[in-house]
Amino acid sequence: QVQLVESGGGSVQAGDSLRLSCAASGRTFSSYVIGWFRQAPGKEREFVASVKWSGRDTYYADSVKGRFTISRDSAENTVYLQMNSLKPEDTAIYYCAGARFGIPTMTREYEYDHWGQGTQVTVSS
Repeated sequence: QVQLVESGGGSVQAGDSLRLSCAASGRTFSSYVIGWFRQAPGKEREFVASVKWSGRDTYYADSVKGRFTISRDSAENTVYLQMNSLKPEDTAIYYCAGARFGIPTMTREYEYDHWGQGTQVTVSS
C-alpha cells in the first residue's frame, strides 16, 4: 500500500524559505513521478512542481519557477520541495502525489494515483 506523508509546513514571513518533505513508502518508486500540488482557501488545487523518480527530469508551474526547487533522495525515499522567496500568495495546503507511470509534465490531479494528507504553509506579509 503506497503511503505519501508530507511534513515541513509552517508559518513564515514573506521572503523566508521552507523545505517540504514527502516520505514515500509501500513499494518501489522507480517508475513514478512525484508531484507537489497546493490548494489555497476558496481555490482549486493547482500543480506546483514534479520530478521523475528515476531521473532528474523536473517541471514547474510558472508561478514558482525560479523560487521553488523539487528534488528526490532515492536512498531516503523522500521528495523535497525547497521554497525560497515565499510570498503571501504561496499560502496553501501543500500535497504530494504519485503517478505510477508518469511523466513530469503531468499537471492535472486525475493523472496522479496516490495522495498525501497535506501540510499547511502560511506566508504573512
